[in-house]
Amino acid sequence: MTVILSPLVGVVLPLADVPDQLFAQGAMGPGVAVEPPLEIVDVVSPVEGTLLQVFPHAFVVVTDEGVGVLVHLGLDTVQLQGEGFTPYAAKGDRVAAGTPVIAYDVPAIRAAGLASVVPVVVLERSADDVSLHAAEGAEITPGTPLLSV
Repeated sequence: MTVILSPLVGVVLPLADVPDQLFAQGAMGPGVAVEPPLEIVDVVSPVEGTLLQVFPHAFVVVTDEGVGVLVHLGLDTVQLQGEGFTPYAAKGDRVAAGTPVIAYDVPAIRAAGLASVVPVVVLERSADDVSLHAAEGAEITPGTPLLSV
């Protein structure tokens, strides 16, 4: 079993509440979302593994067991072309759970009129494979168990 930890501080939301159809309908995969506080937050790796992709607004980390986790910082944030994000790690880096990957400027994202919610999605798995650990509405910190596969 792989335990996926929260990559940031915030409040747990069901994926269905994310105002983006692909995430809300689970088209990207099963998971949960975290609404961050209105401050700059460090977003950390939710599992130990290798960074398969690192974009300014999102990253994918894959465990040695092949579990891929997508952490997407805000919605439609790709259009900001890196504004509001400071990467600490790069594609191909090996990371431990809790290793900072990106600094996320939540006030800048909200000032741009975009949603700051962070979907945390398990790739290439069905909802039956994933269990939720954190209760909806719970306040969490990095390292709090969110999901398991």
